[in-house]
This record gives sequence, structure tokens and C-alpha cells, in this order.
Amino acid sequence: MNIALIGASGFIGSALREEALSRGHSVTALVSRPEKLAAQPGLSASKVDVQDTAALSKSLQGFDAVVSAFSGHAQQNVLGYYSNGVDSILSAAKAAGVKRLLMVGGAGSLEVAPGVQLIDTPEFPAEYKETAEGARYALNTLRAQSDVSWTMLSPAAVIAPGERTGRYQLGTDQLLTDTAGNSQISVEDYAKALIDELESPQHINSRFTLAYA
Repeated sequence: MNIALIGASGFIGSALREEALSRGHSVTALVSRPEKLAAQPGLSASKVDVQDTAALSKSLQGFDAVVSAFSGHAQQNVLGYYSNGVDSILSAAKAAGVKRLLMVGGAGSLEVAPGVQLIDTPEFPAEYKETAEGARYALNTLRAQSDVSWTMLSPAAVIAPGERTGRYQLGTDQLLTDTAGNSQISVEDYAKALIDELESPQHINSRFTLAYA
């Protein structure tokens, strides 16, 4: 496939880039600093400001799918930057006629009890709250529109560098845990699951999640 990848140099975006390239896909990295990316077969890079909707729309034209690993965690106004960016990505995708949009989500909007999301529990770390609010905004925004075919993948509560095992459980809107109550996934397995979804869609217009059993 010919894929546009927003945020291809970030923590999760880098893993998605490598997973897609390893499977033979052509990846165009849409990033703020293309010079950060080393040359690789199948990879091209383009400088794009996600907040510039008109320019982003031009950059999204002609791809089989768009994958967004955008977030606002590195910004001063995390939630504002994140939510504005999500609005811009969705508007640009609509204008560009994007066939499929896959978006990296957060664990904060997963339910830990009926009607109770992880982000709203007292234990949720304050330093991650704005990023989680941005990801929840993204999910609600995707659910409220019907112009673009979308999928969001929320990680486990803890996502970190590790192994690509290919062994994990999938779910929908509830936080998944192992038998000890831990909710964990490696960024490598996260990338595998999202590119699997890209190649063989199972969650059209819905969110899903994963964690080790």
C-alpha cells in the first residue's frame, strides 16, 4: 500500500513506520522535521504543519490510507494543540478524499468499570491527563462524523519499548489486563496490531484496544 504517516518520527510513529516498511509498504512520512529521518527503501519524507489544514489536505491526496500518530504531548498547551490538530487532520482528510484513516488513540478513554473511563479515576497520572483528554477528544470527534472511514487503536495503560511477540489480546472499549491485573503492551506489538488492521480491516468506524493476557 501507499501510506501517508503523520508523526512518523515520534515514539509510536517510528514503530509504525518501521513495521509498515518491513512489510513492503511505501510510506510517506509527514513530519515537522524531515531531516530527522534517515533514508530508507520505501520511505519518503515531507515537511508538513498539521495545523495548516489546506497544506495538509494537499499532502494527503492520492494515498491508499492515512495513519496518524499525532499528539500534543510535547507542546505547552497540550490539549489545545492536540484537539486543534485532530480537527485539522479530519478536515484535511475529508477535503482530500481519504479512503481510510487510522489513528493512534490513548488508554485514558477505555472503561475500567461500566461508564467509568480510566482518565476519570483518581489514580490517573496528572502529567498524562491533557494528552489523554486530547486522545479522548479525537475518539469522540471521529465517532461524531460519517464522512471518513476510520479506526482508532488505544494501547494498554502502559506502552513501552519491548519485543514484537505477536501474542496479545484484543478488545474494544474496556481496559484489558493480564491475570495479575497489569495492562501492558510493547510499542512493537502495538505497531504490528495497527498495521494488521490496515491490511485486513476488522474495526471499521470503531475503536479497539490490546494488551498482554
